[in-house]
Amino acid sequence: MKRVLIVDDNQINRRLAAALLKKCGWHTEEADSGMAAFERLTEARFDCVLLDISMPGMDGEEVCRRIRADEALANLRVIAYTAHAMEFEKARIMQAGFDDILVKPVTINALTAVFSD
Repeated sequence: MKRVLIVDDNQINRRLAAALLKKCGWHTEEADSGMAAFERLTEARFDCVLLDISMPGMDGEEVCRRIRADEALANLRVIAYTAHAMEFEKARIMQAGFDDILVKPVTINALTAVFSD
C-alpha cells in the first residue's frame, strides 16, 4: 500500500484529503506544520507528500526545498496542496521543486488525476 504524508495547518483540509486518498487505496499520515512534516519524513518512508503552501513558520515551499536538498529524500514525489491557483503562483510553486499542484478545494477527480502517476 502506498503511503502519503498530508501536511496542512488546517485540520479540515488534512482530513478531507485523507478521506479521499484512503478511498483511492492510500495509507495516510498527517502533519500540521512544515517542521513536523520534515521531522516525520526523516523518521519514516513515504511514497508521496501532499504539502500545503501557506503555513505559519516553515511554509510548503521551504519544506520542498529542504526535501530536494536532502539526499535521502530528494527523489520523493512532492505535490503542492494550495488555494493559490494563479498562473504566476503556479510557476513559482513549481520552481520550488514540486512535482505537481493540487488546487483546493480538492475533488476526488482532481486527486485521482494527480495521484494516478
